[in-house]
Amino acid sequence: MGAALLLASAACSAETGGAAAGGPPRNGGTLRLAIDKEPECLDPHQSPTESGRMLARPVVDSLVYQDRRGRFHPWLATRWTVSPDQLTYTFHLRRDVTFTDGTRFDAAAVVANLDHVVAPETKSLLAAGLISSYRSARAADAHTVEVTLKKPDSGFLGALALPNLGIESPKTLKDSAASLCAKIVGTGPFRTERGLVPQQGIEYVKNPAYDWAPGSSSHTGPARLDRVEVKVAPDNAARFGALTSGQVDAVTALSPTNVRTMKNMAGFTLHSVPYPGVNYSYWPNTANGPLADPVVRKAVRTGINWAQIVKNVYFGVYEGARGVLSPATPGSDPSLAGAYAHDQAAAGRLLDKAGWTARDAAGFRTKNGKRLTVRHLWSDGSIANLAVQVQSAAKQLGVEFVEQNVDGGTFVKRLLAGDYELIDTSFSQPGPEVLRVLFGAENIPTPERGVSNNMARYDSPAVQAAFDRALKARDQAAQFRVYAEVQRRVTEDAAVFPIYAPLSTLSARSTVRAVEFAADGSPSFYGLWLAS
Repeated sequence: MGAALLLASAACSAETGGAAAGGPPRNGGTLRLAIDKEPECLDPHQSPTESGRMLARPVVDSLVYQDRRGRFHPWLATRWTVSPDQLTYTFHLRRDVTFTDGTRFDAAAVVANLDHVVAPETKSLLAAGLISSYRSARAADAHTVEVTLKKPDSGFLGALALPNLGIESPKTLKDSAASLCAKIVGTGPFRTERGLVPQQGIEYVKNPAYDWAPGSSSHTGPARLDRVEVKVAPDNAARFGALTSGQVDAVTALSPTNVRTMKNMAGFTLHSVPYPGVNYSYWPNTANGPLADPVVRKAVRTGINWAQIVKNVYFGVYEGARGVLSPATPGSDPSLAGAYAHDQAAAGRLLDKAGWTARDAAGFRTKNGKRLTVRHLWSDGSIANLAVQVQSAAKQLGVEFVEQNVDGGTFVKRLLAGDYELIDTSFSQPGPEVLRVLFGAENIPTPERGVSNNMARYDSPAVQAAFDRALKARDQAAQFRVYAEVQRRVTEDAAVFPIYAPLSTLSARSTVRAVEFAADGSPSFYGLWLAS
């Protein structure tokens, strides 16, 4: 599962414009794209994956748009108000929007979508949790929706901006969950006739009626492209070969080696943006085992030279992480970078303090005759080189890392049981609210709760109280101050070992122009065009 276990995103943000990319934009043409992962489900209300969200966004729009600085703007909603008690949000909707099946977009459609997200039969793996404060919604009139929350939730607008809360045709919401996993209908700049075809991919056709993009978009009206053909190619070498041989126009998620090569290849352009959200990290089990001791956690975090390992493995493509949040995340606190500095001597003193003072014949530290061993559980083969180097560095510290590469089913079973000392993942989301997803006690995975994202099994009353205050914050500045406090506490508790800041890449032929990205770094097709 590795670095992209569960990912969330936001609306699109232009990186380059048409004129800057070389001449006036050209309409028409088909983009051929190869991606690395096929989602199990296309329906964003159900799916939590990065690939599922990326493939849903061309089809679905959102009520509000969030830019890369974390500010909110109108989209399908023209404006909104919040009641003094922060429990009622009133959205005034556009009157000129139509779903691609001919259904008119109105207040009833918004109500149907919100109710669908939280319905038990939807079995949402992320979207429902993003709006856990939701109580009900009603259509005050055809173009006005009143949403009532159970409690104040300063992250509500941010959730609505994500594709996971994208608006689907109310006609299709009556279909089965399995049917929606294959095909969805929205108001977006593209529609799909066949939907997601397993092991083949998905094809999109331009929605010629589209004329309601967010105001900050690179253009207005329909998309530039006529079609987009997306193929799934899990093998990195196959994607790279397909691009360089002309079989496709663009690919996502090339390996760092190929990214470095692509930077210097004539006829190709590497487009990239940093992901906001939580850095790719190792997550220590803070509830059980040797890493339940915060002193041991601090020793491991301090004693391993994570930045050097990142340079060794990723050739400078990724920057070493110096905090729980990526620097691209609105609300991240750069003042904490010093706490993540490497100091092997200090780490040794911490392990001595924790009682791991003896050594066995293999050189590993022991206490009461027991070796200091941590099991790293993973199921994504792409991290193998990283895992080997981290294992070697830990051995120099006197800590045995046992690498356990297991199948997906075993991974989930052990995740739910808490049967591990380390797990790795990142989580992309354009705001510090992602900290609640990764560190909220209610998100600790258990057999009863199911798969969830607090893999560190972190449960801090002080942090929980801070989350409550953040939800009640009346403005973004106050919200960011509280989340800065959370970052400090998580750092003090060594509840995460940040490794690198993830980077999203789209490697493309130079004829692919005006590349745009989602606020979390994933590519958007709306403004993209092809030079002849």
